[in-house]
Amino acid sequence: MLNPVKHLYLHVPFCPTLCPYCDFHVLTRTSGMVEQYLQRICEEVQHQAALYPVDLKTVYFGGGTPSFLRDAEMVHLVESVRSGLGWGQEENTLEINPGTVTLERAALWKDLGFDRASVGVQSLNDTTLKFLGRQHNAQQACKAIEILLEVGFRVSGDLITAVPGQHLQEDIKGLSELGIDHISAYTLTIEEGTEFYRRGVQVREEDEREGFELTAELLTQQGFERYEISNYARPGAHSRHNLAYWTNQHYLGIGPGASGHYPTSRPNLLSQRITNPRLYDWLKMPFTERDIEDIAPADFVTDALFMGLRLKQGVDLALLTRQSGLDVLERYQEPLQKHLNKGLLTLQEGVLKATEEGKWVLNQIITDFLLRDAEDAEDSGA
Repeated sequence: MLNPVKHLYLHVPFCPTLCPYCDFHVLTRTSGMVEQYLQRICEEVQHQAALYPVDLKTVYFGGGTPSFLRDAEMVHLVESVRSGLGWGQEENTLEINPGTVTLERAALWKDLGFDRASVGVQSLNDTTLKFLGRQHNAQQACKAIEILLEVGFRVSGDLITAVPGQHLQEDIKGLSELGIDHISAYTLTIEEGTEFYRRGVQVREEDEREGFELTAELLTQQGFERYEISNYARPGAHSRHNLAYWTNQHYLGIGPGASGHYPTSRPNLLSQRITNPRLYDWLKMPFTERDIEDIAPADFVTDALFMGLRLKQGVDLALLTRQSGLDVLERYQEPLQKHLNKGLLTLQEGVLKATEEGKWVLNQIITDFLLRDAEDAEDSGA
């Protein structure tokens, strides 16, 4: 008997424009495409409901720009989810572009059952926003947050750091003073295939490091807790949905390009990651034809370490041993000791945490754990 899945991510791929730094699965809307998308979502919801027991605690509509959907389309989308899977009992988040917010629309989103807004502010400097290809200005961002707070949303603001010429102190101060209780601060990365990549835009490592450290320093001074590498919250305002990702819990992934982490009853596996194809294939391919990654115990451990070490609370190795059936301390003794000695990890009372320096090089740390698994697979002839 599978345990109920408690979290749902739904992907809305449509955007008003395509930002030059974005490498998510997004596209502008075309005639009839949203209607096809909405119909296919209904079908996928019913398919998922038939496969997995569900008792939703959190729902997250991400994108893309979910708030770009017209009011009737948003109503349709929410009703499709509610009818097939229910609704989150603890937290329901809608990603919002500042330029889509009006008092009437915010009230509708609240009435539909969303209680948390994740707003793509990115900066409060108009020059920086223009460089990032954003269609809103700083005044619109401030007004949008004001409206969302007035309607009763818990509000999180997204911030991009390490942007060439950015006045980061002003962005952080301005954002923290708007009355929001959560800030997600991500370093600008130039991904292959994006407009920035084609233009040859570069981000200097010293700017990345400065933004990484300065954001933590300034937001901590403003009363925010850094509970995850890139996420800061006032007391009680942590993102419950995102914590499900970072603690390696199961969640449904619905919509084109969406990925989910699912329970399975297959022997020798702990779970599966299933990823949907992009929109045009997603519209026509059977739901049984998806990219499926089987999660064996060793995969589960490295996933849990990679995500859990991003958290301030770290990873309880005794719990991870029980979950995976592997003795984590024994199996990964060599990479653990290496990074403990280097001061990149700490281990106290069975809880493994990344130090401040360790958070900066977390990918390198996890690579050593993966190499340990590769050696084991080679020894076993797999």
